[in-house]
Amino acid sequence: MDEEMLALQKNQTWELVLLPKGKKTVGCRNVYTIKYKFNQIVERFKARLVAKGFTQYYSIDYIETFSPVAKIGTIQILISLLVHYGWSLSQFDVKNAFLHEEISEEIYMELPSRYKDPNDTLKVCKLKKALYGLK
Repeated sequence: MDEEMLALQKNQTWELVLLPKGKKTVGCRNVYTIKYKFNQIVERFKARLVAKGFTQYYSIDYIETFSPVAKIGTIQILISLLVHYGWSLSQFDVKNAFLHEEISEEIYMELPSRYKDPNDTLKVCKLKKALYGLK
């Protein structure tokens, strides 16, 4: 989990602020998964901090949701071009790619309990960039 938190801090995903009057926070939690290699051997353990987006309300916390994905026709054209020209195909992974998107909404999130400063319990995270689980 520390690796995930370091990535979020390095990416400047949020800033610690006092919660403005009249604003509410979105909770968060950790999600743990096990990544396997093709032969079912454990490759690594992965931790992800996610916002509890189910507590957000339409037209108050967000207007629309959107997830950019490639259309199947585009993928078919690319594969056809690969075959026709004899090109090779590669893939790569951008770690935390979703988390680089800046957000325009004003969203406040509770700091994960493990990372709260016992001397400063009033601070919350003002999100500056997207976080898994948000609407």
